[in-house]
Amino acid sequence: MFKKSIAALTLGAALFAGQAMAADYAIDKQGQHAFINFKISHLGYSWLYGTFKDFDGSFSFDAKAPEASKVKVTINTASVDSNHAERDKHLRSGDFLNVDKNPTATFESTSVKSTGEGTADITGNLTLNGVTKPVVIAAKFIGEGSDPWGGYRAGFEGSTKLKLKDFDIQKDLGPASQEVELTLSVEGVRQ
Repeated sequence: MFKKSIAALTLGAALFAGQAMAADYAIDKQGQHAFINFKISHLGYSWLYGTFKDFDGSFSFDAKAPEASKVKVTINTASVDSNHAERDKHLRSGDFLNVDKNPTATFESTSVKSTGEGTADITGNLTLNGVTKPVVIAAKFIGEGSDPWGGYRAGFEGSTKLKLKDFDIQKDLGPASQEVELTLSVEGVRQ
């Protein structure tokens, strides 16, 4: 559910690389060079970490015209993995991701704004658990260049925080666990 948001933020940072020409990139899901991770407080005593194993997406950017950049990500919500089978079953239930009714989460950017050298805020619509809300991903450009296989790649990282109740996740996990932080690390292959 959060992978989409994170992917969108991360991809937006690419807009500020300075070296790239306008281009379209596919997220390198096959090579496992992209991740959508999340963390949420457990009772205020520690962090519970997880990831979404299955997502896909693309982005386009032009370092000279970052405002024209676009990001689109789709996450298979049933792919949630917190390294605990029973907890993952509960996360897939109607208490949280409701994967039977909402098998995917999506993020689609609506604007990109430079915030400094190699950083940007990517604003877009996140649809999660059947609810669509605007979110802002703070993105950072990691790097770009040729790969050993004749391709060209660009990488980004981004993060955002989501209030669970904003996405109709009503399960009360206590006062320290009202928000989840998403982190996206994405490597794209130029098409």
